[in-house]
Amino acid sequence: MNETMLDALQYYGAAAATIAALIVSLNLGRRITGWAFVLFVTSSIALIGWGFLAGDSEGIGFQNVALLAINLVGVWRYLFSKHKPRD
Repeated sequence: MNETMLDALQYYGAAAATIAALIVSLNLGRRITGWAFVLFVTSSIALIGWGFLAGDSEGIGFQNVALLAINLVGVWRYLFSKHKPRD
């Protein structure tokens, strides 16, 4: 894969995670928080791709495999589950 595509994955992943973290920290409600977790999912996917395709970045790839699972739980809890998250 070319360097431009790897850079795009890396910087998208970093920017998306930062924006998603800001949205979650603002506590703007269940639905918006759920969409922030969707953004976290896209970030994890991008960083998994970058981590395993770029040299010496496997640690980020493995970390984001775990974060992807956590973020999918967040999507389920905030967008699909009928139970209210605990305060």
